[in-house]
Amino acid sequence: MTSMNDREKAFENKFALDQEMKFKAEARRNKLLGLWAAELLGRTDADAYARDVVAADFMEAGDEDVFRKIRSDLDEAGIALSDIDIRSKMAELLAVAIDQIQKG
Repeated sequence: MTSMNDREKAFENKFALDQEMKFKAEARRNKLLGLWAAELLGRTDADAYARDVVAADFMEAGDEDVFRKIRSDLDEAGIALSDIDIRSKMAELLAVAIDQIQKG
């Protein structure tokens, strides 16, 4: 029975680590996305804007809240990017964020 308990504990620990990695990667991605969008928007306060993008992720589960913030801000500034362009950038930056976290 002990080996079954050990195995269950190992799965629980792996799940917890995976969830922590996912959270960190998404937060890093959102920061990178904010810095990217700030540059497009010509913002001089890129770090502050990136923090706003990260904070937007806490509005609801998933990525839609972040997407809507970026979409809205770009539209308001008259910057023509398609939804596909924004979502592609989000995917690209998630891969970058995961790589950065794994490298330490």
